[in-house]
Amino acid sequence: MHPDDSSIVSRRRWLGLVSTASITTGLLGAAKSSGAPAESVNTLGARVYNIRDFGAIGDGKTLDTVALQSAIDACVKDQGGTVLVPAGVFAIGTVELKSNVTLRIAAQGKLLGTDDGSQYHAAEAIPLTGDSTLEDGNAGLIFAVNAENITIEGPGVIDGQGHQFLSPAKGVRPPAGISGSHRPYHLLFYRCQNLTVRDIFLKDSAFHSVRIIQCRYVQLTGIHIHGRVIHNNDGFHFISSQYVNMTSCNVESQDDACALFGSCKFVMISDCSFSTRWSVFRFGGGVAENITISNCIIYEAFGCPIKMRCGPGSRFENISFSNLVMKDVTGPISIGNSPHSRRRPAPADSGAPVPPAALGVVRGISFHGIRATVSKPIPLPGASFTSAYKPGEIFSCITLNGFDEALLENISFDNVHVTFPGGGTAGHAAARDVPKVAGEYYEIGVPPAYGMFARNVRALTLQNVRFEIAASDLRPAIVLDHISDAAVNGLSVQGDAAAESALRIIDSKDILLSAVRLLTTAAAFLQVEGAASDTVTLDGGDISKAATPVTFKNGAAQKAVKTRV
Repeated sequence: MHPDDSSIVSRRRWLGLVSTASITTGLLGAAKSSGAPAESVNTLGARVYNIRDFGAIGDGKTLDTVALQSAIDACVKDQGGTVLVPAGVFAIGTVELKSNVTLRIAAQGKLLGTDDGSQYHAAEAIPLTGDSTLEDGNAGLIFAVNAENITIEGPGVIDGQGHQFLSPAKGVRPPAGISGSHRPYHLLFYRCQNLTVRDIFLKDSAFHSVRIIQCRYVQLTGIHIHGRVIHNNDGFHFISSQYVNMTSCNVESQDDACALFGSCKFVMISDCSFSTRWSVFRFGGGVAENITISNCIIYEAFGCPIKMRCGPGSRFENISFSNLVMKDVTGPISIGNSPHSRRRPAPADSGAPVPPAALGVVRGISFHGIRATVSKPIPLPGASFTSAYKPGEIFSCITLNGFDEALLENISFDNVHVTFPGGGTAGHAAARDVPKVAGEYYEIGVPPAYGMFARNVRALTLQNVRFEIAASDLRPAIVLDHISDAAVNGLSVQGDAAAESALRIIDSKDILLSAVRLLTTAAAFLQVEGAASDTVTLDGGDISKAATPVTFKNGAAQKAVKTRV
């Protein structure tokens, strides 16, 4: 092409354009002010749409929903770009984000969810039936459906005014006029792809904060969630989503901080902090596999930081937790597998019962590098109301709980050190018939161990595990109940001279205890119970502080144990 062709912007002319461009008008404004043809600098897909240019007021009172939606729609019409929320407080109801749009909230900008509940509407494309994981509602302050290449970024604030949705008393409508599943989430995404949320403060949601359903390729980073103004202020909810990366987030919630429901796969969570009244990482239903959670701090988290609930038709497999620090938590880990569904299936059209689903599978779950201080629960700092606590929360432990035909398989703990509060009584320790329920971890009541209660586990590994107590506890450190194929190496535990034993094994077989250490005095190091107990080997270590190495009870035979100490 000839260099004099008028369609080419020369270097000198280009520099002239740049020098006349202002920060506020941008490149498009420069092209217009210079008289250059618009087509010479094509900015479609890269323009900035300031919502004030679409009529937004930003006084915190006037509804700016229409202005924000108009800016988004104009951005979409021009093949995408950035919708800017500048400094100011912009009250809005439900807004839909669409493909190829970045919603940017400036540092002094705030989107304020209106306290008028009539301004929120459901995203009708998001179903509420046919899948129990979708029954929580389909209204969002900001939502997107079947969208791609969408971003929400700060450093500004989205404030849901959740306190306006809290009923002052039972049977009384909240100030916003709506409650239950009609309340809006901060952010709601359904079947989206290439989704990014970053560097933003999500404050006081009216419901869960971020709900991500059946989405793929999700990037979440630098998000701060704070919500303790309503009972189910959850943080993140992932439902049947894949290829999720979550880093450098901080969550202070009232309910589940990071729930994974349905079939979540290829999920990586790292370098985050969490505090909540209920669980942090909660798994329930579906197929959860190929998930790593690492380098996180969990503090003031009650209701069990790591809680996995498996039932018929579900599978949890290949999930790794590593390098976690827990301070002042209850639990701290609970995995349950039940042969019974908590939801009764509806009868088929013929009237015949629906055949039961296959047993749930829990397999290949690992814990490495865990440091935890378990405490008795306290009122959650910053919450606008108090919570009651159940006995099982006050006297908690690591719980691995399968029963009847349901098993846990290939569960490992490596380099795990936990200090428990103590306080367990002889009555707590005497419990042998622990309720067969795999619901909330505290539903089994006070566990019979202060450190770990494991039932119906096959292939259990404990390597370099240390359990200590801050006060006297008459429960054993570990109870292994109907366990097969367990290797325990380098275990260190505290005992109590008034307790029956430091460890208890019930109807279990193929158990190897090697290089074990008893840190304080105990009447017995190991008590073996049940006629089904067999091939238990106690090999090496230091249990000299025990008055008796091994005792037998409830039909256990001495030949079941081989000692080399």
